[in-house]
Amino acid sequence: MDSTTQRHGIAAYRLRFSGSGGEYFRVWIVNLLLSIVTLGLYTPWARRRTARYFYDHTMIAGSPLEFTAPLRKMVTSFILFALLYVAYKIAAETGQDTVVSIFIIAAALLAPYIWGSAMRFRLASTRWRGLQLHFAARWRDVYVASWPIFLMAAVWVGITYGLDVLSADSVQPARAPGGRPGPAWPRVNAPMWGLIAIGLVLSVLCVIRVEFNYKSLLVLRAGIGKQHGRWKPVYSDFVRIWGATIVVFLAGAAVIFALFAGAAYAAWPLLRTIKGPSFLPLATILLILFLALVFFLALFLASAPARAYREARMFRLIWSNVGLSQIARFKCDLSHWAFVRLRIKNTLLTLLTLGFYRPFARVSEYRMKADAVTLHVKGGLDQLVGELVRQQDALGDALADMAGLDIVG
Repeated sequence: MDSTTQRHGIAAYRLRFSGSGGEYFRVWIVNLLLSIVTLGLYTPWARRRTARYFYDHTMIAGSPLEFTAPLRKMVTSFILFALLYVAYKIAAETGQDTVVSIFIIAAALLAPYIWGSAMRFRLASTRWRGLQLHFAARWRDVYVASWPIFLMAAVWVGITYGLDVLSADSVQPARAPGGRPGPAWPRVNAPMWGLIAIGLVLSVLCVIRVEFNYKSLLVLRAGIGKQHGRWKPVYSDFVRIWGATIVVFLAGAAVIFALFAGAAYAAWPLLRTIKGPSFLPLATILLILFLALVFFLALFLASAPARAYREARMFRLIWSNVGLSQIARFKCDLSHWAFVRLRIKNTLLTLLTLGFYRPFARVSEYRMKADAVTLHVKGGLDQLVGELVRQQDALGDALADMAGLDIVG
């Protein structure tokens, strides 16, 4: 049972996750095998079983969450996306550039609609103590929040045009064997590198901004009954987290690169001891392939702590600064370095077990995050729930019926 403290009329309820890695492994292995046997057609059923497991074992004030998504909508969404993806691949493989361009433009224009539909579907499928969540944002709100996506596209269109102009003045003819003129190749000069750097910086800022816009819109337009979410973080909070994440990634990459360089330096004398003209080229090729594999694996390992750091910092920022109107708020005490250590351990064990530790890793990370959140409620919880149920009877069901086409399930 959750421990409850009463102070100034505010009760605190610690969230708890009651699942285990062994239980989820059984769900995961069945999903994996059936997805393989059905060539991926089991995916919507697998997603629904996974969501239900985590919802059923997430306890808030002693009561679990419920995942009530209709399977029919999830299957329809999956089939629709699969058909669109197949059509896009056919167009790309057959050289239909006009059709491919139409697909890309349509995807960019529909991205905000897809996100809004996904959030609406997710919240409408979430219940707690009979209370159904809803997402009341208008489509105009979603597209206004998506302005960084369109700005980023415009920035790269402008940069592409600028690179074309600059490259026209920096083309140097190549020389084919025998001194004959070869094909002309553009030389990347300093202004071109400057344009690319500007594009990368602006793209990162746009990605941060769209994440901030979407998360704030989700919280502010989500609610139960007539009560809507409360949001405190500002854009600069997100920028600081992203900046710190880049520093963590560079530090991890430096360590991995140093280890990689040391291993390569140690392996080179061993390679030189191999005698014979027939063995040296083969050994060199094998060594190059091995080092390339180790290098890409090292990059993945270097990004794991940075991704975990950002995830934990963002989770704590959001769940310490959101609430429900003036009647409830959340607090989070998740330690980001503890989460980074857990992610590193899970990544290594997942690699060593060829992926079979993945369900245990997912449960341990989910438990650490869920158990770090506390719900603070003003007044009695039962009285609050009763009032929200009465408000939902008039509003919640109507909003659920007006959800429209739920593309993403």
